Parts: sequence; structure tokens; C-alpha cells
Amino acid sequence: RVQVVESGGGSVQPGGSLRLSCAASGYTSNNYDMAWFRQAPGKKREGVASIDSAGITRIADSVKGRFTISKDNAKNTLYLQMNSLKPEDTAMYYCATGNVWPSMNPLSDDQYNTWGQGTQVTVSS
Repeated sequence: RVQVVESGGGSVQPGGSLRLSCAASGYTSNNYDMAWFRQAPGKKREGVASIDSAGITRIADSVKGRFTISKDNAKNTLYLQMNSLKPEDTAMYYCATGNVWPSMNPLSDDQYNTWGQGTQVTVSS
């Protein structure tokens, strides 16, 4: 059974850093596309970063230059390095995996069919 489990969330002051991890099991992650999404209370779920099976990444404009997505295929683990965190980055962060159709937006949540339970990130002074 395909599963993804997030970890690494927490509370941090503005300007701080966190690294989220997403451990995949039940399949080989390098054959699938993976992404990070986030959802703040009262807001729509937003695509943050994606990486496809070829290692090509896409980063949302709202976090470009601050967040980096990477994957360790040997460990079947996806990462999100978040630097220069801002209060508006506060949200539940979710890992997702699936196969994105060609020419479709890899930051659209309808492209993914397996989701984790999420990990909370809070940025506050």
C-alpha cells in the first residue's frame, strides 16, 4: 500500500529555517512525481514545490528563493528546505505523490492521489 508520512514541522521565529521530510513506502518514489502543498486556516490548499521523476522542480512564486525541494531516491524520501521563514508561511504542510499528466500544472493538487497527514509549521515571534 502506497503511503507518505511527513515530519519536521514545528515552531520557528521569523527568519528561521526548517526542513520537512516525507518518507514514502509501498512504491519506488523515483518513478513518481512528488510535491509539497500547504493549507492555512480559512485558505485554499496551495502548491508549494514539486519534483518529477526526472528530478525537474517547480517552485511557487510565493516561496521562490527561500524554499528548496529535493529527493533522496535511495531513502525514498522527499525534503523541503525552508529558509527565511515568514509568518505567512504558517500552515499545515502536506506531502503528495502521483503521476502528473503531461502539460498539466505540477502544483495543482488534483494531479496527486496519495497524501500524507500533514505536519504543522508555525512562524511567529
